[in-house]
This record gives sequence, structure tokens and C-alpha cells, in this order.
Amino acid sequence: MVTGGSQGMGRGVAKLLAQKGANVVIVARNIKKLEAAVEYISVGQQHGTQEIPLTDQSAARDPQSQRFHFISADLMDPEAAVRIVNEVTDWNHGTEPDIIWCCAGTAHPDLFLNTPIERHRQEMDSNYFSAAYVAHAILKTWLYPTPSRALNIEPRKTLSSPSSSARHLIFTSSVLAFYPLLGYSPYAPSKAALRSLSDTLSQELQLYNGARRKDPTLGTQANVKIHTIFPGTIYSPSYAEENKIKPAITKKLEEGDDGQTEDEVAAASVRSLEKGEYLITTSLLGSAMKATALGGSPRNNRLVDTLFSWLASLIILFVQWDFDRKVWKWGSTNGVPKSSNA
Repeated sequence: MVTGGSQGMGRGVAKLLAQKGANVVIVARNIKKLEAAVEYISVGQQHGTQEIPLTDQSAARDPQSQRFHFISADLMDPEAAVRIVNEVTDWNHGTEPDIIWCCAGTAHPDLFLNTPIERHRQEMDSNYFSAAYVAHAILKTWLYPTPSRALNIEPRKTLSSPSSSARHLIFTSSVLAFYPLLGYSPYAPSKAALRSLSDTLSQELQLYNGARRKDPTLGTQANVKIHTIFPGTIYSPSYAEENKIKPAITKKLEEGDDGQTEDEVAAASVRSLEKGEYLITTSLLGSAMKATALGGSPRNNRLVDTLFSWLASLIILFVQWDFDRKVWKWGSTNGVPKSSNA
């Protein structure tokens, strides 16, 4: 199940999982976009639309045997998360989904004081709480299955193959959780909160996975793993809208970020997921940003990540100085930013 699956990264992820043979359910609010995305994911499209431009002609690996479904829901409502988990389980003949990928979210880049308080709260609801609500609903289902549903559990091997015991909850954060930029004050804190939730759950789940190892009859019938993706710029309809309102100084600071398509981000993410990685970036720039802010997060490779973090901690000193210099110069040249509330 992929939330935010009607466009952008979520659609790219859903398509790639379909290419690998998965049955896929996508969740978003806009029914028209959901219908077009399901067609694109399952059987391919001959033409893109203004709302959902076509990236290529790929479709599911076996459209005749695979199954696809969409659900319209506002995930900022905690009750909607419970509803979609139940609906997907019923659609899947009583078996819970074994992969939940949270891609839903929004960005409204602006300066902190130019952003109404309501917008700050909305960003947190859309980017953090929407994922937290889904995580709460699915983890309750996975870790405390009802007797009838426990009998339906089928072990899984990897993201694309049916033979091991693991279920995967995947969050989508942002490289801005590692190094926030001016202009993303409504957005970056919500993504940092998601990274913190991921770290907390990665440890908390050891309770359940450990209990299962000692006595498989207790709780979940499969190990549960947490992963978090940290993409940078993704070229999508949402990105085009963001650039219309993004402060000019923010665009200047982002000049070194080349960006990626939805398919590139999806492919990089799945490659790392299939290696079992935990904190996943999709570009070299993202990996460098992650290395500056590993803190106590679990490492993908303890030696490599630690050595890279030492190097990155030196490089970031010069990057931060350069960014601060550019912002200072911008302020001295252009004066106090005009308040949108003036």
C-alpha cells in the first residue's frame, strides 16, 4: 500500500513495485488522479495528462494476474488510517499488506514569519501526522493480529519475492531533515519529526521482534522492519507549484541540487531497501547531508557510514559558511523581506 500514490514519488514507487510483481493499493484524495494513476501502474497509458504527465510506457509485470486498487482518503484524519488498513485487508482476502510506504505529504516553502500559523500546523499534519496515523494503524494490525487474521499471514522474503518473514513500514522524509534550508521552515520540522519517529520505532520494534524470536506464538507472526527514505528535489507537478511561491533566496541556495525524476527516486529507494538499509538517500548529495547528521540513528554500514560522517563533518563547515554568507549578502542587498501579512 502506497500513500500519496496518485502522483510524484508515490506513483513512481507504486509503478516500480507493480513491475516487480506486487499487488498494489494506492491512497490519495483526488479520485480523478487516482483513477489515472491506477491505469498507468497496472496497464500503462498511451498519453499523459496535465495533472499526471507520463514518464514512460511501463506497466505491471503481469497485469492479468496482479491486482490493483485505489482508496480516496484524507490521511490527516486518524480515523481514515484505520479505515484504509481495514479496507486493504478486506480487499486482500483478509491478509494485511506486507509493505506500507508512506509518501503522502505537501510542501509550502516560505519564510517562517510569512507563513500563517495555520499553515505550519497543516504541514505537520500532512507530512508527519498522516504517516504517524498510518504507522499506528498498521503496526497495531501487524503486532496484535486477531486470531482469524493471524492464520492468513503469508511470509515474505524481500520487497518483491514471496518467501521470508518480514513486513516493511517505509516512511518518506527529506534531506532537509538532515540540513534545513531557509524557506522551508513550515516543511523541514515535519520531516525531521518523521525521522525521529522512525528512529524511535526502529528500537521499539525490537521488543516485538525479540518476543517473536523467543515464542513465535506471541503477537506478530513476522518480523517488522522500519525504513526511511530521504529524497532531495523530485521533479513533479507539486514541485512546479512550489517553485511558484518559493522565496528567491531559497532557489539560489538550491542551485547545486540537480533533482531527480519520480522514477529515479523510486529506483534508488528500492535498490537500497532490497539491501536491507534503514536510512536511505537517493543521491550522492543526499548521502553527504545524511553523513553530517547521523547522530544515534542505526547505520547501514557502521564502518563506512562512520568514516563518511567524519569527512562530511569537515565539509559541512565550509558549506554552512558559504550559505550563511549568501543569505547575509542577500539581506544586505535587498533589505528586510516584505511580510505577506503586511
